[in-house]
Amino acid sequence: MGKNILIYNDNTGISRKMRPLFAGENMELVVAESEEELFWQLKDQATKLILIDVELDGRDWGTGVNLISRLRKKTYIPIIVVSAQTAESAKVMALNAGADDYVVDGCNPLELLARVKCQLRRCGQLVNVRANVDGIYRIDGLEVNDMYRKVTVDGREVKLTPIEYKILKLLVQERGRVLSVDRIYESIWKMQAIGADNTIAVHIRHIREKIENNPKDPHYLKVVWGTGYKVG
Repeated sequence: MGKNILIYNDNTGISRKMRPLFAGENMELVVAESEEELFWQLKDQATKLILIDVELDGRDWGTGVNLISRLRKKTYIPIIVVSAQTAESAKVMALNAGADDYVVDGCNPLELLARVKCQLRRCGQLVNVRANVDGIYRIDGLEVNDMYRKVTVDGREVKLTPIEYKILKLLVQERGRVLSVDRIYESIWKMQAIGADNTIAVHIRHIREKIENNPKDPHYLKVVWGTGYKVG
């Protein structure tokens, strides 16, 4: 599952310039043609960042600043303003309203890509910090809410057995790390792992069947042959 980059008010033609670069990073561009569509698209959990031209033209900056402010109240995802306006006052107003970055139109597309990736990394780190506080872990469309022991994928609730839930939670908490079969078994069953390979493999298969769009080509729960399993 890729990351959706939402573009609003594409006056700069940024979608045409950036689409090939973003595609190479597994990012999909989604263009919102109206404010109504912009706010509707925010409900899509795949949307990870907003690129917006708020027409800070020196005459009616308040309109664009107000839109940024309303967006920030609706979502924590990064907002990058891409504008032809070079005035320092426009940049300051946009950033104070809640934008995370401001890029003047005409910059090197590779620079904009780097800024987007930087904001996505920072947002991911903040999500992990919040997860430690409220017990909610999110990876793309996968969410594990440990307070309610609830798992959802793209907003759809997934029913796991208690053992399946514990295994998935362990892997999500250790996102990106490869956990051996023995580590998983001993963490869940609290006993020495002896011949645990088949037991863990069966549970992993069942979890994949419930959370993956294509269990044979998993996006979330992956095997690292000869080593173990990981999420992310």
